[in-house]
Amino acid sequence: MGGSKKGKPTQTKSAHDVIEEMHARARAMTGAELRDWGLTEVAYLRPLPYEGASLVAIYAADGTPVAIAEDEASAVDAILEQDMVPTFLH
Repeated sequence: MGGSKKGKPTQTKSAHDVIEEMHARARAMTGAELRDWGLTEVAYLRPLPYEGASLVAIYAADGTPVAIAEDEASAVDAILEQDMVPTFLH
């Protein structure tokens, strides 16, 4: 059994747990905090139809286009690899 230096087990949070924590944090923020939050913590996904394909665009919290992924799962994986929270725009 793995553990930390103090003998307590180390737990790794699932992506779902991280997302739920971030959503709870966002709900508790003031308007000013919410406006400033996210540039390094949140990335937005939006479907992007292109020449008959269904791609997924990834945007920074301020709306800056960041990347395009072949599918939603790839986009989410890329965002999570950057320790950011994926948020879907429809």
